[in-house]
Amino acid sequence: MLEPHVRRCCQPRDADLFQIRLERYFADFYLPLMQIYGEHPEFAHQFALLANQMVEAYAARPESLRLLDIERELTPDWFQRETMTGYICYTDLFAGTLAGVRERIDYLHELGITYLHLMPLLKSRPAPNDGGYAVADYRTVDPALGTMGELATLAQKMHAHGMSLCIDLVLNHTACEHTWAQQAMAGDPTYLAYYHMFDDRTLPDAYETTMREVFPTFSPGNFTWYPDIAGTGKWVWTTFHHFQWDLNYSNPAVFREMVDIMFYLANHGVDILRLDAVPFMWKRMGTSCENQPEVHLLVQAFRGIMRVIAPAVIFKAEAIVPPDKLIPYLGTDRAAGKECELAYNNQLMVLLWSTLATRKVQLLTHVLHSMPAPPAGTTWITYVRCHDDIGWAITDEHAAAVGENAFLHRQFLNNFYSGAYPGTFARGDLFQYNPATRDARISGTTAALAGLEQALATDDQTALDLAVRRILLLHSIILAYGGIPLIYMGDELGLLNDFSFCSDPLKVNDNRWMHRPPMNWQQAEQRHHPASIVGRIYSGLQRMIALRAATPAFHSASKTQPMWADNPHVFAFYRHHPCGRVLLLANFHEYEQTVAADIMWHSGLRGEIRNLLNPHGFRPTADYYRIHLGPYESMWLVGSQSG
Repeated sequence: MLEPHVRRCCQPRDADLFQIRLERYFADFYLPLMQIYGEHPEFAHQFALLANQMVEAYAARPESLRLLDIERELTPDWFQRETMTGYICYTDLFAGTLAGVRERIDYLHELGITYLHLMPLLKSRPAPNDGGYAVADYRTVDPALGTMGELATLAQKMHAHGMSLCIDLVLNHTACEHTWAQQAMAGDPTYLAYYHMFDDRTLPDAYETTMREVFPTFSPGNFTWYPDIAGTGKWVWTTFHHFQWDLNYSNPAVFREMVDIMFYLANHGVDILRLDAVPFMWKRMGTSCENQPEVHLLVQAFRGIMRVIAPAVIFKAEAIVPPDKLIPYLGTDRAAGKECELAYNNQLMVLLWSTLATRKVQLLTHVLHSMPAPPAGTTWITYVRCHDDIGWAITDEHAAAVGENAFLHRQFLNNFYSGAYPGTFARGDLFQYNPATRDARISGTTAALAGLEQALATDDQTALDLAVRRILLLHSIILAYGGIPLIYMGDELGLLNDFSFCSDPLKVNDNRWMHRPPMNWQQAEQRHHPASIVGRIYSGLQRMIALRAATPAFHSASKTQPMWADNPHVFAFYRHHPCGRVLLLANFHEYEQTVAADIMWHSGLRGEIRNLLNPHGFRPTADYYRIHLGPYESMWLVGSQSG
C-alpha cells in the first residue's frame, strides 16, 4: 500500500526497512484503530491521510536518527541497562535556555546521567499555564527557551555523549489558545469536533456524578462555560484547568493530528515521549473517565505506528494510578510489548517517604511484595521526588494488612511532612487540602522533607549528618530497585525549599513551586569539596551511579524480590541476574540496627561477601550471626560466587 510512495522518496535500504517494519507492525496499529474508529464515517479518509503522513515523516527522518533506529532495534534493551540513570529539570530553572542546557551537558555527564527529561518546553499559553502543560503550539519551543533547531542540536550533542532526551507530550488537552481551539471558538465545525462541547449542563452534570476533581481547591469541576464559542456559548470539558480543553479522541482526526506531532518531535531527535495525562484520554458516561479500554487501544496504535517510522523512540506513561491499573500501560496479555516501555513507580516513591517518617518497613515491604513486576521489555521509572506533589496512595487494604488505619496513617504523614507533628525533621507544606475529607498532598524538596532545611536553620551538626544520610539512603534504593532512577534537579546538591513563588501572583496559589527552585550553580561549585554538605551528597550520588553502571545485576531485566528482615526498621530486597546477585539492606532508623546474617544466604549470595557502597564497612559479628547497619545506612551486598 505505502511501499511505492516510500521507494520514490527513500534510498533502497530505507525503503526496505520501512517495508519490513510495516509488515511487522501493521496489525499492531490497524487493529486497535479499527476497534475504535471502524464504524466512524470519516475513518477511511483519515486513515488515508495518516498513511501519507507516515511516508512524509519517514522520508524526512535525518540519517543520524535512521542509524539510531537500526542500532536500537538491534539492542532493544538499551533503556533497561544498568548504565541508565536519569535527571529531570525545567529548562529555564536549570540553565536558562536550551543552549544553556547544551553547555551544561558536561555537568550531567560528570554525575553519570544518561537520560535527561526536560520538563514542558513547547510553547504554552501565557501564565497561568499549569507549569507549561497548557500547550498552545506543539511544533514550537517556548521562545524564551529557544527554537526547535536548538532542541535538535541539543539532542545531537546528547547522543554524542551517550545520553537520551525525554520531553513531555500533553495528550489529553490543549491550551484554549491553540489554533484548533481558536478555530473552534470561531465556530468552525471541523474544530468544534476536536473537543468535547455541550450546549447546556445536562450531560456535564451526568458525567460529573462519577468523576473526581483533580484540583478541587483552585480548579473545581470538570467543565467550563465559554460564552463566546460559536457565538452562542458552550460548556467545554476541562479536566485540569479552565484554560486546558480536553481533546475528543472519538474523532479519528484528533488521533491523526497527534501522531503527526509525534513524528515531528521524533525527527528533531527526541528519544522518549512522556505521554502526559494519558489515563484521561477517553470519556465514558457512568465511569471515572480514566483508564478506559480505548485509552490502551489508542496507545497501542501510537506505539505500532512509531515503530514503523521511528523505532528508536519509546513511550513513558504518565499514569499515577494503582498498580492494577498501571501495569496495563506497560502492555499485558494480547497487548504485551505493544504499549509503553516506561511507567512511573509512584508506589515506591510514596512508600519510601512513608517509611522514612514511621521508621518501620512493614508497609513498604508488604506493598512491594504484592506489586506485579513490569512485563518483559519494559521497566519502571523510580524516583524520590519529582516536580509534582506527593499524594499518599495508601489503600485501606494495604494499611490494614500491617495493622494500620489508612486514614489515620495519611493524616500522620501530612502532619509529619508539613512540620506539624512534634519532633518531625521535615519542612514541607500541605497541597490541595480538602477540609471536608481532610485529605491533602505534600509539597517540599527532597532536602527539606528529609531534614536538611531544619538542620541548617538550627545549625545542628548531628541533625545535618542524619539529613544527608536520609537523602543518600532514599537514592540508594531508587538506584538499586530496578528501572531507570530519576534524580530531580538540585537533589544532588541538597537544594532547599524556594519561597520566592509567594511574591509571584501567578504562582502564589500553587505551593508546588516551593520544590521547584532554580539551579544554584554557585552551590554546585562546592560539589567537589568532600567535607561540605553539598560535597557529601553529590559525591555519594555520583559514586552510587558509577557503581550501579558497573553492576550487571542492576539491569532492568533482572528480578527484584522484596524480603522480610527480622528487624522492623530494615528494608531488604535482592536483584537476581545471570551475572550475579545484589542484596540491598537499608536501615530507616537514626540508630544502629542489626539483621540476621542468614538473609544473605536466603538472597542467594555465596562466597566472599562485599558491600559495594562501603567495602571496608561490612561488619557482621565475629560469629556472622548479625549484620550491623549504622544510622540510615544502606548496603549493596554482593558475593564472589553465583547463587
